Amino acid sequence: MTERKSIRTPLARVRHLGAAHNGTGHFWHQRLTSVALVPLTIAVIIIVVGLLGRNHAAVVQILGSSPVAIVMLLFILTSVYHMWLGMQVIIEDYVHDELPKFATLLANTFFCCAVGLAAVFAILKLSFGV
Repeated sequence: MTERKSIRTPLARVRHLGAAHNGTGHFWHQRLTSVALVPLTIAVIIIVVGLLGRNHAAVVQILGSSPVAIVMLLFILTSVYHMWLGMQVIIEDYVHDELPKFATLLANTFFCCAVGLAAVFAILKLSFGV
């Protein structure tokens, strides 16, 4: 067997670090969240279809049940994290000036946090009945 030639240092190969010193972690987080979102999205679609035609009290009762609330929370948190990662890649690829890049990355983080917190708050409020 021949050894592959690489310009990377042995430490960089062990850490899987590329030119940005970020490694493949970002790539794998995007892939794992997308794979996790497949069954979660199917479950959320089934839940939403089951809510169609029901009155407000029934919807609150169903969304407030523990298994449904857990599935909804997992879906919300995973999709918001996936959205944050995806938008970060788009911003880093297409915004070239440093100040606008920083501002849009900051706005992306704040937007994703706001959407996630609002959705989590709504599910927890339904779940705990506060």
